[in-house]
Amino acid sequence: MRAPGAGAASVVSLALLWLLGLPWTWSAVAALGVYVGSGGWRFLRIVCKTARRDLFGLSVLIRVRLELRRHQRAGHTIPRIFQAVVQRQPERLALVDAGTGECWTFVQLDAYSNAVANLFRQLGFAPGDVVAVFLEGRPEFVGLWLGLAKAGMEAALLNVNLRREPLAFCLGTSGAKALIFGGEMAAAVAEVSGHLGKSLIKFCSGDLGPEGILPDTHLLDPLLKEASTAPLAQIPSKGMDDRLFYIYTSGTTGLPKAAIVVHSRYYRMAAFGHHAYRMQAADVLYDCLPLYHSAGNIIGVGQCLIYGLTVVLRKKFSASRFWDDCIKYNCTVVQYIGEICRYLLKQPVREAERRHRVRLAVGNGLRPAIWEEFTQRFGVRQIGEFYGATECNCSIANMDGKVGSCGFNSRILPHVYPIRLVKVNEDTMELLRDAQGLCIPCQAGEPGLLVGQINQQDPLRRFDGYVSESATSKKIAHSVFSKGDSAYLSGDVLVMDELGYMYFRDRSGDTFRWRGENVSTTEVEGVLSRLLGQTDVAVYGVAVPGVEGKAGMAAIADPHSLLDPNAMYQELQKVLAPYARPIFLRLLPQVDTTGTFKIQKTRLQREGFDPRQTSDQLFFLDLKQGHYLPLNEVVYTRICSGAFSL
Repeated sequence: MRAPGAGAASVVSLALLWLLGLPWTWSAVAALGVYVGSGGWRFLRIVCKTARRDLFGLSVLIRVRLELRRHQRAGHTIPRIFQAVVQRQPERLALVDAGTGECWTFVQLDAYSNAVANLFRQLGFAPGDVVAVFLEGRPEFVGLWLGLAKAGMEAALLNVNLRREPLAFCLGTSGAKALIFGGEMAAAVAEVSGHLGKSLIKFCSGDLGPEGILPDTHLLDPLLKEASTAPLAQIPSKGMDDRLFYIYTSGTTGLPKAAIVVHSRYYRMAAFGHHAYRMQAADVLYDCLPLYHSAGNIIGVGQCLIYGLTVVLRKKFSASRFWDDCIKYNCTVVQYIGEICRYLLKQPVREAERRHRVRLAVGNGLRPAIWEEFTQRFGVRQIGEFYGATECNCSIANMDGKVGSCGFNSRILPHVYPIRLVKVNEDTMELLRDAQGLCIPCQAGEPGLLVGQINQQDPLRRFDGYVSESATSKKIAHSVFSKGDSAYLSGDVLVMDELGYMYFRDRSGDTFRWRGENVSTTEVEGVLSRLLGQTDVAVYGVAVPGVEGKAGMAAIADPHSLLDPNAMYQELQKVLAPYARPIFLRLLPQVDTTGTFKIQKTRLQREGFDPRQTSDQLFFLDLKQGHYLPLNEVVYTRICSGAFSL
């Protein structure tokens, strides 16, 4: 990028002209001319266009690093940092439950979490013990894990959508000595009770469901009312590098993995969001995301615990209540993830959506195709799109509103934050290496795997991995930037433009090859969804016997059977290249999504286009006729025998 040849040539010319006796000013002008003429103008252009952005990003990086260093030297932890916030503003609202209207001040949250800490100490639990937390998002959820942390214990935050085998698996692998579940989760716990160890102590929080109290279960709320709300007499000797809690990955490639979140990671993630998007103490943040994931519990709730913002919680996203909540509670910042923005755009236009005070929407997964439509319709001035995972060390953020970008890395000072896009085999995602055995960095415009250099002594670059050591080792590669180093493998493919802006392409496996071309499922999903009025769409590749590559298949939500495949195809021909047009369609009542509003494709991919696997309507694109045919068993057999030209 820096055109080394141009730089060397300009230095040589400067020296020669000076030796010839020309004045320094003439020599410098001539050397600059040589530099620009030899290609250095490209670097100067990049400097001019990105210097302001990069300087702000550098200031955020320095600020977070200094804050972390101060807390590390002082021996602080997240509970200790929260304690300082409580002392500063005890009566300010900390958490609001939008569903019930219940409001908790900072001193109330502090008292509740103190009661949790004292109770579990009295019950014989010790620092380092794991307690699983399984309830919907509400203020008690925060108070529970915070109280456990005050006592030096570690919460395993379970996804409330888990049932049966995955739930039993997560509980078993967490090593939890106790389980705290909400009354609303009693039925799910009852289903797996027979698979849980007899030594697991169970506590039920909140209102009981129709099942009543489960056998061998203690009611938590009465116990907490009797517990002391004073701070613990003996504070555990924990530091910023110790474990705070565990967050489970979504498990899209198998059963969920427990990612380790240490105190410094929690602080780092919340602090980057706070400073990168210039949040203020007076901001009110609306958080309708699951608290068992990092976006809701760290990026969102972290603003309350660390910086003293009021956070409004809603246990489940509601498109119809979203803007009403923002108006009612004077929210200035909202969070989004996955398809939330599209669901909001799908709502009928109404006056309330413009009467709010929201200036910033922070999250990830906003499709570029609807980015500007979202900001213009709802009057949200700034989109804070970012890229990151709970466990990763290579998070990036879009700090200046570049449409479609999930963040950037400086082209001027790339080594300040050592992340990189590296080349991989597109089919196997295997790292490609040069003659020296190092990974090959991508040039601007080339898609590549995002990696982050690991330094366990640096809280901004450490990788704490998972409870499972084998899962941790699979995410680490060696000799990536230099011989013998270690780097975190994100598993995500991004592309960087000439100015250093990065754009999310696909998660591993979300591209497929067809007719010698790479098809991006996210791109095709965006086009189809827009054509169909923001309908839920899942696009994936399916293998066809005797045909190279994978054919595109689109599963489309059509609950009222109104979709005309061939009318849609007429529009598709105008906006999608021939190789990107889905060969197969599946019309179904709804497309399944994860708890973080990401489209689920595993079952759809497994069932493919076989009509014996589903009762949903299937269609096949007859390329010769130029229209979709109903796909029954006869057509299926003919496709598999090669009767149709693909």
